[in-house]
Amino acid sequence: MKRLLTLIERNIAGKKVLALFLLTNAVYVYMLAFTIPGTMKFSNGMKLLDMMPTGYDLNYVNTLFSSLGEEGRQAYLTTQIPPDMVYPILFGLSYCLLTGYFLKKLQKLNTHYLYIGVLPIISAVADYVENVGIIVMLNRYPNLTQDLVSFTNVFSVIKSISTSLFFIALIGLLLSFGVKSISRKKTNDNVM
Repeated sequence: MKRLLTLIERNIAGKKVLALFLLTNAVYVYMLAFTIPGTMKFSNGMKLLDMMPTGYDLNYVNTLFSSLGEEGRQAYLTTQIPPDMVYPILFGLSYCLLTGYFLKKLQKLNTHYLYIGVLPIISAVADYVENVGIIVMLNRYPNLTQDLVSFTNVFSVIKSISTSLFFIALIGLLLSFGVKSISRKKTNDNVM
């Protein structure tokens, strides 16, 4: 926790956090607007593995990869995966620092609330393992194994759970910040 605290304290200047947040979300919007739809045009409406928060099984992966065809599987490897190898580190750092920024504003940076900032890092690590698993599956197709799919699926689900928990916690943090800001403004107005 001490290392995380040191990392956050060194990097939570408002402009730095905002720039990283904007870059992270620009990459995310790029994937949502271009690379994911560009790959899904080959999938006959099936969701890509990255977009399956509750997971998938061997049958789904085989059906998806068959539906994608050679061109679609190549698009997955060369169009979707590259930005998705950049996004997790941006997500992990950006949202960890954003958490630290608001915790500092709430004067709770050096408390157990700091662990909220670990969730996007867990999500980022799980996303990388998921991506590597997808790359291996795409390269091995049609010779997929239940173990490989199950292993990759576990990290897809971990990514989804940690991301969901983080955003729930972030909403709570933002609400606390909003309440504190409104209370402070009312106090200042009453003093005048």
